[in-house]
Amino acid sequence: MRNQVTGALFATLCALATGAPAQAQDAKNVELYIGYSVGGGYDIYGRLVARHLGRFLPGNPTIVPRNMEGAGSVRLTNWLYGAAARDGSVIGTISRGVPFDPILGRPGSQFEAVKFSWIGSANDEVSLCMAMASSGVSDFEGLKKKEIVVGAAGASSDDDQFPRVINAVLGTKMKVISGYPGGNDIALALERGEVQGRCGWSWSSLKSTHMHWVRDKKINLLAQLGLSKHADLPHVPSIMDFAKTPEDTAMLRLIFARQGLGRPFLAPPGIPAERLAALRKAFDAAMKDPDFLADAEKGKMEINPLTGPQVESLVAQVYAEVSPEIAKKVAAMLP
Repeated sequence: MRNQVTGALFATLCALATGAPAQAQDAKNVELYIGYSVGGGYDIYGRLVARHLGRFLPGNPTIVPRNMEGAGSVRLTNWLYGAAARDGSVIGTISRGVPFDPILGRPGSQFEAVKFSWIGSANDEVSLCMAMASSGVSDFEGLKKKEIVVGAAGASSDDDQFPRVINAVLGTKMKVISGYPGGNDIALALERGEVQGRCGWSWSSLKSTHMHWVRDKKINLLAQLGLSKHADLPHVPSIMDFAKTPEDTAMLRLIFARQGLGRPFLAPPGIPAERLAALRKAFDAAMKDPDFLADAEKGKMEINPLTGPQVESLVAQVYAEVSPEIAKKVAAMLP
C-alpha cells in the first residue's frame, strides 16, 4: 500500500511539472528502449538494468525492455530526442559513439547530445579488434598485409567507424560489411564464415557471451581499442601504441574517447528535474546493489559505473575540446 501511495504521489509531481493530467502518468511502467537487437552487449546490459532499476524508483515501477534497432542505434537516439514522451516514462540505452556523430557530420543525426538527460553508464569499455583464427591474421600487423571482412551493426556503430578510421590512419586493410541488427547477429555471421573479424567488440560483451572462443583459440585478439588498456589483457597491444605522429594520436583519441561512456543510459531532453534526479539516484543505487552486482557477475558482465553528471560532463568535454581540423579529417574517413 505504501508503494502505491508513493507511486501515485510521484506520478502527480511529474504531471504537475509537465502540465499533463496525473492519471496519464503510469508510475508502474517505465519503458527502456535498447538501440540494438536481442542478444548483443547493449541488449544484455539494458535488460540487466531493467531487472533492477525499478526497485530504486518511487512506486517501484516495472521497467519494460524493448528493442528498437536501426542504424547502429541512431534511429532510437533520434526518436528519444524528437518524439519520445518527456515525462520520465521512457528511457533508453544507445551506442556510446552516437552522441559524437554530430561532431563528425554524420548524416541522419537529428539531435544535440548535450541536451539529453543523461542517467549514467554501467561500465566504461575497452573494445577489441579480433579475427577468426581461420582468417590467417594472427596479430595487428597482419591486418596491414591481408584484407579481411569485418562485420558491423551500422554506420554510426563502433564496429563500423573503428575499422574505417584505423584503416585510414594506420594503413590496415579491413573491408567493412555493415547493417547487422546487433552484436549477436555479427557473432552468428562469424560462425557462418560470412565475415572473418570484428573491430569494435567490447571486451565485456565478448567475455560474457563468447569467452569460449578465446579459451579455445578460435579467435585472435589483435588490438585493444580505447585510451587505456584493460587489466585482463596485458599482452594485447593498445591501438594507441601504433600511432606514429601527433596527428595520428589526435585522430585516434577523437574516435576512441567514446569508450569512457561504455554503456550509457539516457532520457529525452527536458524531462522534469525531479524525475531526472530520481532516475539518476536510482541508477547509482542499483549499480551498488548486491543483488544487481550478483546478477552481473553471474552473466560475467563488468560494472564500472559513471554517474549521470559524469556522463554529461564527458560528452560536453569532447564537444568543447575537439579540433575542427581533426574532426574534419576523421569525418572524411567515414562513409
